[in-house]
Amino acid sequence: MDYKNMKFKVATGCDHGLCCGGCCKSDHQLNTFDWLADVVNDPDKTDLVEVQFKNTRKGYYHNVNNLQLTKGDTVAVEASPGHDIGVVTLTGRLVALQIKKANLKSADDIKRVYRLAKPVDLDKYQEAKSRENDTMIQSRQIAKDLGLKMKIGDVEYQGDGNKAIFYYIADERVDFRQLIKVLADTFHVRIEMKQIGARQEAGRIGGTGPCGRELCCATWNKNFVSVNTNAARFQDISLNPQKLAGMCGKLKCCLNYEVDNYVEAAKRMPSKEVSLHTGDAEYFIFKTDILAGTVTYSTDKNLAVNLETITAERARAIIEMNRRGEKPDSLVEEHHKQHVDKPVDLLANADLSRFDKSKRPKRQSNGKPKGDKRDGSAPQNGAPQRKEQQRQRDQQPERRRPRPQQARSQEGKQDNNGNRHRRDNQRRPTPPTANAQPQKQE
Repeated sequence: MDYKNMKFKVATGCDHGLCCGGCCKSDHQLNTFDWLADVVNDPDKTDLVEVQFKNTRKGYYHNVNNLQLTKGDTVAVEASPGHDIGVVTLTGRLVALQIKKANLKSADDIKRVYRLAKPVDLDKYQEAKSRENDTMIQSRQIAKDLGLKMKIGDVEYQGDGNKAIFYYIADERVDFRQLIKVLADTFHVRIEMKQIGARQEAGRIGGTGPCGRELCCATWNKNFVSVNTNAARFQDISLNPQKLAGMCGKLKCCLNYEVDNYVEAAKRMPSKEVSLHTGDAEYFIFKTDILAGTVTYSTDKNLAVNLETITAERARAIIEMNRRGEKPDSLVEEHHKQHVDKPVDLLANADLSRFDKSKRPKRQSNGKPKGDKRDGSAPQNGAPQRKEQQRQRDQQPERRRPRPQQARSQEGKQDNNGNRHRRDNQRRPTPPTANAQPQKQE
């Protein structure tokens, strides 16, 4: 295939082709796959369009001017007051289904699409968006000065800059009437306050989860479903609040991803209340591996004694035998014992000290270890070692070696130089001088 001559279409949303910003980025989180996009003559086609704004906000509008709108078009829509700028994310019959999902029952909630955005509209829109960060920081300080127990998580300006939406989080009911007056006098715009939850805040801020990937609520997940600890129980996950909580402080949304598979697999497992009777003992369930379909039994209810691991089919077969009054010789079948090898733990006999670094003496420039002695030991500190050796020498009795007869005869001819003169005489004997006088020994 010749990739050099191929032309790729750069899409702005969840459309066919390559996406410059990624379909799962924060500016395209709420996109819905249009599986009716290839239908040319759709009799149920409507003039409704779905328009997405900053992060999680989107709205539904009537295309009263019959504009040729496609996904990714930037349009100016009706707002109260003024107009707003958004991106078209869905057209056609699926918009009506999305409206039912959003529970928009009143026709007044569906406004109009004015026109495609002009360069003047886009310049004004970018100017309004550039003020959002500074407005959020100042509004947080104002709320703190008023003593309100709330946190302003995000600020969104309308496309024409005449209105600002403040998203806040609060555990208790907050009276922000005074706050609205101060904000209106400070920023000279119309103020709207919207309360959001901890999950929505995490989706707006973003971050990295314990799995190492970007948060699901910041990429694609916007339909938050209630999560409880039963999902962790079905999956045999430890009920540790620190491990089950996500970045938002609530239970992780991913606990609901695989719980249905675990529930279906758990139906094929034997009941935990039923014990198995064999010819030699009675076995109780110790643990189960739902996905692998294996059950481990113990001869004690509370302790791991004589553990035997069998499949769920074998356990159900033994239960049927016990109901008929029959008892097998053992839990594991004989042919299964012969052909199946138990897994070997490669680290069973491993030494944990293999990761410790060997303490080797540092080498000097001459190539010899620092502090090297005759016994080959390298002292950790030189001064204490020398003191210890000196103390040992002081405690040992003095040993005198027998001297030769010639050295004894010259012992009385010492002068003020002492032993050094005597050692020199031992090496090179010299004739005594006339002026030399023997010294008396004490």
